[in-house]
Amino acid sequence: MFQRTLLRQSQAARSVLTASSISSAPLALRRTTRLQQQLPAVTRPFAPQPMSRFYSTEKEASKEAEGEKGENAEAEDPVQKELEEKKREVIDLKDKYLRSVADFRNLQERTKRDMENARNFAIQRFAKDLLESIDNLDRALLAVPKEQLEAAETEDNKSLLDLVAGIKMTQNILLNTLQKHGLERFDPGEKIDGKAQKFDPNLHEATFMAKAEGMEDGDVMYAQTKGFRLNGRVLRAAKVGVVKND
Repeated sequence: MFQRTLLRQSQAARSVLTASSISSAPLALRRTTRLQQQLPAVTRPFAPQPMSRFYSTEKEASKEAEGEKGENAEAEDPVQKELEEKKREVIDLKDKYLRSVADFRNLQERTKRDMENARNFAIQRFAKDLLESIDNLDRALLAVPKEQLEAAETEDNKSLLDLVAGIKMTQNILLNTLQKHGLERFDPGEKIDGKAQKFDPNLHEATFMAKAEGMEDGDVMYAQTKGFRLNGRVLRAAKVGVVKND
């Protein structure tokens, strides 16, 4: 009996609480809405947020990257320009260096060649002064008739033959001494293999031209003076007569 009474009282209290909460719900809701309107839109927990659209950022990112690259390129422009100038300077200096090396080597070769020429032709002037003396020895030998030179030695011609032998010995010693220093004599009047030598303007100087039987045009028919070479260079050309039959 007592338990039933308690159950009824609890049910009655539960119904009263439910009715009071329902009757007071609109008032609480109105207060909550009023408070939300007073708060900023961002802080409202249940306020409707403005609609926003989202776009792809790839193009914007690429544009920003290109802009950064352009700025970097403009920033690096002076450095690149200076680098190119330095490269051009290096190329120019290298070219000048190679030219200087080539000029120095040419100078070395030229100096070496000049020194060799100076050494080879140091006696050129001295040898030229001796050529006249050698020619005089030839003239002295030619002054003696061939018959007297080939004659048997007697008391009468012994002195003449001794003189001629002494002149020949002096001439040979002088020529051998000069030959040691590069001076040699050539005779265009000598025949080679039984044939007369041809006129060579590099070695011979034609003093006259004449007809000669049994000889061809351009043959050397007479040697007025012999020629001399110093280490391969013509020191004095031989004076000759040349055949011209036409």
